[in-house]
Amino acid sequence: MSIIDVFNTNGDKVSQLELSDSIFNVPVKQSVLHEVVTMQLACRRAGTASVKHRSDVKGSTRKLYKQKGTGRARRGDIKSPLLRGGGSIFGPNPRSYSYKVPKKVRKQALKMALTCKIQENNLLVLDKLALEEPKTKNFVSVLGNLQVKKALIVIETANENLELSSRNIPDIKVMKCEGLNVYDILKYEKLILLEPSIKSIEGRLLV
Repeated sequence: MSIIDVFNTNGDKVSQLELSDSIFNVPVKQSVLHEVVTMQLACRRAGTASVKHRSDVKGSTRKLYKQKGTGRARRGDIKSPLLRGGGSIFGPNPRSYSYKVPKKVRKQALKMALTCKIQENNLLVLDKLALEEPKTKNFVSVLGNLQVKKALIVIETANENLELSSRNIPDIKVMKCEGLNVYDILKYEKLILLEPSIKSIEGRLLV
């Protein structure tokens, strides 16, 4: 079991906490992290790119002029892809880019991402983060005490004051532990875990 310090919102150490080695101290494989992050980004793609093909263009199907005798190129109808305003050839259609990797791989990648934050000394545990009112200024002062500029904050349950206070601050994201994912952990420099959320994370990953 690894030991980590627990801080309060003033940046003072208040206690220590034991972390499970099976979650926060596992061998890190870059290939597994890359595979899961690529999957997440692919699932976020809209896939709405679309063009009008020959059958989608409005117009008559009448042959423009006779096949022979004019000395001009052979022409079909006005919707031909060779003509201006005609249909597009081999253009994109709406599609889904999403795919899935095995659940065990996703779970292992999440453990590796958490391990990376500990190894880089970028994991910070807070005993609590309670704001009396939704005010950005108060939340900024807390970040100043913790010397944090770019961070992902993981909470156990919904905290409206915290979410409202942080939504206008760039490079700060507040997330419930149910939504914790590899991409967001690696995207932000610091990972801030509230002490109650660690038990929820361990319960999710130790099953």
